Amino acid sequence: METKTFTVPNISCGHCVRSIQNELGELQGVESVKGDAENKTITIVWSSPATESEIRNIMQSINYPAS
Repeated sequence: METKTFTVPNISCGHCVRSIQNELGELQGVESVKGDAENKTITIVWSSPATESEIRNIMQSINYPAS
């Protein structure tokens, strides 16, 4: 199991966080997605078959790229 906190400059509100949570929550292997709109961060816990690359690609595709 891996845990990583991503900085996401495009986050501006709770709706942004929920959008990311909804999209990543559907990815097989993602255990939890927690966001902080004030600090513009998303913390994700995942295991196989999910990968960091796949998570980053999804975030990019929904216009919330991780830096």
